[in-house]
Amino acid sequence: MSAILYPVAANAEAALARPKGRAAREREARTLAGGPVRFVTEPTGPGFASREAALDAYAGRLDDARPDRAVQIGAEDRFCSLAERIEGAAPPEPVEPVFERGRRWPKAAAGRGGAVFRLMISYWRLTDAEAEAEAESLAEQARAMRRRAEAAALDATQLRALSRQPLRPVKPQQPLDAGLFEMPAPEAPHILIPDE
Repeated sequence: MSAILYPVAANAEAALARPKGRAAREREARTLAGGPVRFVTEPTGPGFASREAALDAYAGRLDDARPDRAVQIGAEDRFCSLAERIEGAAPPEPVEPVFERGRRWPKAAAGRGGAVFRLMISYWRLTDAEAEAEAESLAEQARAMRRRAEAAALDATQLRALSRQPLRPVKPQQPLDAGLFEMPAPEAPHILIPDE
C-alpha cells in the first residue's frame, strides 16, 4: 500500500490547482518548500446543495461509488474528501428529549437549513519562520497561563494554543509505592506481593 502524496502549497486553492510538488512526509515537504511547512485540512471551492452535485464537479478527485459512475482514485491521490457543513445559518437550538412513542428525540425540522457539501483538501501549507516563532511563543504563553491561578479567564487564542500543545508532565513519576497490605518479595525486591 502506498502512502498518500499530499500537495505542498501556500493555500488550499494553490494545492488543488498548482502545488509546488507532492510529499508523503514532513521532511520531504520541507525539502520541496525550502522552509517550514504545516499539515492542514481546509475547505476550498464553492458549496454544493447535494453530494451528487459535488461529486460531478470534482470528478476524478474523489471516489465515486454511484452505480453509473464507479470511479476509484489511486491510494496516493486521496488527499481530497467531501464534508457536509452548515454555512450561512444560525446553529440549531438545543432540544430536550421527548421520550414519546419509543423515540428519545423529537423529529428534526423539515429541510437541512444551510447544509452544503464542500471539498476538504489536506496539504502541506508553507509557513514562514516568523509564523512558526509566533506559534511557539503562543504555546509558551499558554503553558505559563495554565500554571497560574488565572487559568479560568483564558481567551479563545490562548485556549486554542493550549489545546494544540502536547501534554507534558508537571513532575517526574513517583517510585513504586508499597501499600499497607503489600510487601517486596525476599528473593525479588522489585516485585510486590500481597500480604494477608
